[in-house]
Amino acid sequence: MDAVIIIDILRRAGADVTVASVEPNLQIQCSSGTKLIADTLISTCAEEIFDLVVLPGGMPGSARLRDSEILRTITRKQAEGGRLYGAISEAPAIALDAWDLLSCVEVTCHPQFTYRISCLWIVTSNVHKDRLLTTSRGPGTAMEFALSFVEQLYGKEKSEEIEKALVMPTKGGSELGRQEYNAVDWTFTNRPSVLVPIANGSEEMETVIIVDILRRASVNVVVASIEEELEILGSRKVKLVADKLIEDAAKSTYDLIILPGGMPGAERLGLCEPLRKLLREQALSNRVYGAICASPEIVLEPQGLLKDKKATAHPSFSSKLGDQSDVYAGVVIDGKVITSKGPGTAMEFSIALIDKLYGHDRARGIAQGMVYNYTEVLSDY
Repeated sequence: MDAVIIIDILRRAGADVTVASVEPNLQIQCSSGTKLIADTLISTCAEEIFDLVVLPGGMPGSARLRDSEILRTITRKQAEGGRLYGAISEAPAIALDAWDLLSCVEVTCHPQFTYRISCLWIVTSNVHKDRLLTTSRGPGTAMEFALSFVEQLYGKEKSEEIEKALVMPTKGGSELGRQEYNAVDWTFTNRPSVLVPIANGSEEMETVIIVDILRRASVNVVVASIEEELEILGSRKVKLVADKLIEDAAKSTYDLIILPGGMPGAERLGLCEPLRKLLREQALSNRVYGAICASPEIVLEPQGLLKDKKATAHPSFSSKLGDQSDVYAGVVIDGKVITSKGPGTAMEFSIALIDKLYGHDRARGIAQGMVYNYTEVLSDY
């Protein structure tokens, strides 16, 4: 999750981001089981000069990064050359500390890994910058972490512009809280199954956040490509690999169907007949479905799947929603329909799903493990 959030936000700012695999192959599997395809192998980057080198977290991924001699050399040269570098979650403790890059600097990392750091200047802020080095605590702070690099590279105005486009909650603000109407229990006798369809142009940050958080709660998630191949190219050019093609996925039924946003991905989802049929059957069978960002307006509204339902969507894609009374909310739940605004509310959206599936305690545990502020999530619940 960390990696995709960082890539997505930096590319929004206009950065030329190179995603390099330290594995023998370009395809890598993240800690949540999400499959990505890197742009290149780390060996091709050995002689390049970068303005910024960033290490995502996750285990055993952080240890795999640590064990890459090429990456170690690149990162040490970055620091010695007076250029920006950073790491998040487990990576400061597992990789940077092992490479002797944390001496005489203040650093933060995931709370469960602070004991692995040998330096004496450990802080508890979500994001901490000390000269060239920026560190952060976990997936729940990854957007703030990525935006800090946008500010360092492009200035505060650019960072604020992207923060607004992401529809991120403001501290102390109530406009992006969660609202629920016609509350019903989402209870299942077996492990819940969730279908997440994706297309070329789907928002990769939303997709990966939803899939990652649901899988943290042991939900059975199937990522299905509506394209002719399993590999899709996200709206920010991240290459994702689905578990199944939609035609194969459509042979099963699901407790939930959740649609990511992104353009033109939402338009492609809306035109996919096998998915349209699944959604109609989902509604007729009184099973849960939902969408985020552009997809509530582009996919659900035209099919009548939001009729007599309160909903929200990205501000750029909410004007055609039939009920406008809650378009400013971050997450809206109406019976067995759930919608959300955009990338900046994707974590709140995903935690809300866990809350409905398993209850507050499970949701709180997942949020704490991500270093995500659960109090804010429940502010308007």
